[in-house]
Amino acid sequence: MAVVASVVKSASGKLAVDEAWVTIDAGKIINPDRVRAQMEGSVIFGMSLAFHGAITMRAGATVQSNFKDYRLVRIGDAPRAIHVDIKPSDELPGGAGEPGVPPVAPAIANAVFALTGRRVRELPLNQAFDV
Repeated sequence: MAVVASVVKSASGKLAVDEAWVTIDAGKIINPDRVRAQMEGSVIFGMSLAFHGAITMRAGATVQSNFKDYRLVRIGDAPRAIHVDIKPSDELPGGAGEPGVPPVAPAIANAVFALTGRRVRELPLNQAFDV
């Protein structure tokens, strides 16, 4: 698994992921369209974690109860393109469900550094940057 992200700053100064490139080697792929869709979803979910993924506590209970008060990336926040490269392989199928999410936040953090010169030391990004 590898992910590269391109982050841009809008005219209003907000950070946004413009494009993402994903490559996966999961062994023999039976249904490439499903793997492609899984990787695209991984980018969106990984972006949700990177930009908004915080659980807060108040009086010993979690504040977020469901998706009504736990923000996820929506279509307006999605990259304009997610490029997925599936490495051809004759190895045994290895699965493509979970590996796509973990490298997304570090890819975005590196792209933020390349754009702003500021290292990301904490997530979610919305606490340190205008997103």
